[in-house]
Amino acid sequence: MKNLINLICLALLFSSCNESEIETYTQHVPTPLALEIPPLFADNILPPVIPINNPQTVEGVALGRKLFFDTILSGDNTQSCASCHSPETAFSDSNQFSTGIDGSLGGRNSMPIFNLAWNYDENFFWDGRTFSLESQALQPVINPIEMHNTWVLAVADLQNDTQYPNLFFEAFGTTTIDSVLVAKAIAQFERTLISANSRFDKHLLGEITLTTSELNGFNIFMDESKGDCFHCHGNANNPLWTDNKFHNNGLDAIFTDYGLGYITGDPADNGKFRSPSLRNLQFTAPYMHDGRFNTLEEVINHYSEGLVNSPTIDPLMKNVDDGGVQLSNSEKIDLKAFLLSLSDEEFTTNPNFQAP
Repeated sequence: MKNLINLICLALLFSSCNESEIETYTQHVPTPLALEIPPLFADNILPPVIPINNPQTVEGVALGRKLFFDTILSGDNTQSCASCHSPETAFSDSNQFSTGIDGSLGGRNSMPIFNLAWNYDENFFWDGRTFSLESQALQPVINPIEMHNTWVLAVADLQNDTQYPNLFFEAFGTTTIDSVLVAKAIAQFERTLISANSRFDKHLLGEITLTTSELNGFNIFMDESKGDCFHCHGNANNPLWTDNKFHNNGLDAIFTDYGLGYITGDPADNGKFRSPSLRNLQFTAPYMHDGRFNTLEEVINHYSEGLVNSPTIDPLMKNVDDGGVQLSNSEKIDLKAFLLSLSDEEFTTNPNFQAP
């Protein structure tokens, strides 16, 4: 009799609740999902940055993956995150400037997306305008030269979809969708985009031996009197191959894009852009924040003899008065061979990173 009374009371309670309250009482808990940390990362750098209020879950990552490849977030339902960050180009764009839904062209090349869970400074985009993957994921949807939508309309489309309310319940315990939860899901998926299986990674793990040219190129990369690349892009103990900081690397004497300076308002930051990772250069052309270089040869030539002075030139560009580090042709060939050894072919074909 006591159990029957309890059941009647519980039924009356649920009948008087609205949907969100019922979801609270059911206390849905998604399945925790630990990131697969590569050995070289575990041995050499700090753990990844995962917000306390957005833990990785199986359901959250699956939802984020679906959202990343779905055109539903754009103003005319024609463009997804993957339109400008495709798996086959290491989640970058092979066009110099990505095209928005209105045919608009921005002035920057799409940065590749991988290993961002280890961006400890939490500065995203070329100019560092956002401070988390979650806040980064919010911007393209409302940017007038990208997806050109509003979050009110995007959320309404998701809410009216036959699948998404249930998927949000599975991931976050609620069928009420908002932009914060969308961004959390996309960020969860993006944190799984880990690239750590290049030829150089395998060399460090003792699985293969690099070619003589690749090894020579690495020595040039690390030599302060030769390539002098390691200050901004790390060394064998930094599997990210970037310092994730902002530098003026001698591209222009006069700036048409102020980069970090546009965000901080400090003239000393004009012309500074975030150092991209050197991983996956085989797939991420064109190069630089504005995609001005189509080939690695052009990039190497820039640092060898094409540096341009300006008031905010980084002190690390110490050979700017000579135009650069003045590499020989053979040194350029070897440096390119090493840079290509940082590319991870399995990353671009990983089935977990493709459209669901």
